[in-house]
Formats: sequence, structure tokens, C-alpha cells
Amino acid sequence: MSRPPCFSRCIFVFLLVLAVLSHFSHADVGTAARYRPPYIPTACNGRDPDQFPSGNLFGAAGEGIWDNGAACGRQYLVRCISATVARACIQGATIQIKIVDRALTSVSKPSRSDTTMVLSSTAFEKIANPSATYINVEYQQ
Repeated sequence: MSRPPCFSRCIFVFLLVLAVLSHFSHADVGTAARYRPPYIPTACNGRDPDQFPSGNLFGAAGEGIWDNGAACGRQYLVRCISATVARACIQGATIQIKIVDRALTSVSKPSRSDTTMVLSSTAFEKIANPSATYINVEYQQ
């Protein structure tokens, strides 16, 4: 029995699409806002400067991922998937952030409340245009 002429090519394309789609297949979808400077952490390690990762890629956990404080120190891969501002997402940009605070009790106010996470300005601007107040994100621990 002979195979259709595009069999090998079709299998390759199918596997390629499957690989791309599975990259974030275990990811969750939520929203992210950004902190307005100055940032003053309170919930995890207070004002300890050693808690901040190099490059200032950090954030605060919203109530959905706070987990009674267990979120402190967790690392998340985050990427922007959409926003209310046209072309706000930086295509192909994914960052890794460290949770250093709880968004609900933070002294520093986010650009929008009730989000999944609040990112440092540095982290937010690596995946989205700063003109956006908040963005829809895909994230994975």
C-alpha cells in the first residue's frame, strides 16, 4: 500500500505544531498588572534586599496563587498573550519571575487590583508595552 505524497511532510508539520502547542500546555492563564515605583515589599521577607533576583524580575502573588504564603520564593515563567491596548504584548518574550510579596497586602499599589500577579516594572516591560495597565498572561511554575 502506498502512502500519500505528503505523508512525511504532513507528519513533520503535525509534530511541529504539537511541539509548539505543548510548550505551555501545562500553563495557566491569568492577568498581570505592574507596580508603580517605589516598590516596598512586606509579605515574604520584608525589606530584605537579598530576596530580589538579579535583573529585578520579581512579582507579587495575587490571591489565586498566594497559597497561604507558600508562593513566597516560587518562580514562574510568564508571557503576555493579549491586552486591551493594541500590540501591547512583545511577541516571543517570556520571563522568569520570583514571587517576593502578596499583592493584596502590599504597600506599593499595582496598576490594577485583583490580578493573578503584579510584576515589577522591569519584568512587565520585558513582555509588554508600558502603556498597558494590565495584560492577560500565560504562566507556569
